[in-house]
Amino acid sequence: MRIKNQFDMTGKVAIVTGASKGIGESIVRGLCEHGAKVIVSSRNQEAVDLVAQGLKDDGYDATGIACHVGREDQLQNLVDKAIEIYGGIDILVNNAATNPTFAPITQATGEVFDKIMNVNVKACMLLGNMCYKSMKSRGGGSVINIASVEGLHPSFGLGMYSVSKAAVIMLTKNMAKEWGRAGIRANAICPGLIQTKFSSALWKNEEIFNQFVKELPSGRMAQPDEMAGLAVFLASNASSYSTGGIFVADGGHLIK
Repeated sequence: MRIKNQFDMTGKVAIVTGASKGIGESIVRGLCEHGAKVIVSSRNQEAVDLVAQGLKDDGYDATGIACHVGREDQLQNLVDKAIEIYGGIDILVNNAATNPTFAPITQATGEVFDKIMNVNVKACMLLGNMCYKSMKSRGGGSVINIASVEGLHPSFGLGMYSVSKAAVIMLTKNMAKEWGRAGIRANAICPGLIQTKFSSALWKNEEIFNQFVKELPSGRMAQPDEMAGLAVFLASNASSYSTGGIFVADGGHLIK
């Protein structure tokens, strides 16, 4: 097989959460451009329909399904509808996340902790489990969990978010270990600072941003599209021997 053909995902079906903007939207487009049929999911139906329609206008096969990942019933509905529409699931990208606070852990409340863990960790586990049966029946699949460099090295003000992303990394490794014999691979992507609405509290703070970028070997912040290629690699057969991996894309942030 030619190497470039390993990136061909024609006939594959993907679910991407948090896909109405930012990294998720870029990943959706990347998967579509390589042949996948994609379920575009986020909390707002109008938002996912807009993204899906844009992809359809470009000749791709995409469907928008609203889902609040913090709601187990909505997660099950997402999976059921995906199977109803496309017949099964081959690729899952757990991208949806939340971080309602930018403050020291001394200011964290039980309510904030529960919200972060439910959306960032529990939802990944539940949705992965819900997709497992379909992936196994189709001979395997790929789960891609979007973690963060914060799960590998903490920063001030992001304590609870860091804890959740560290948990996502370990969840990914356990998925890989337990599901490998079913032909299902699981890998995590750990982005650094990406210019999205989600991270705006950091890059809109001029003092924090300038200091951060000054210390980066790359000397700049990344754009969402710079994460899509890595997701395409992990979703496709090009990464057929990669599972349990933690793939960092941070402009050199973790280099010491």
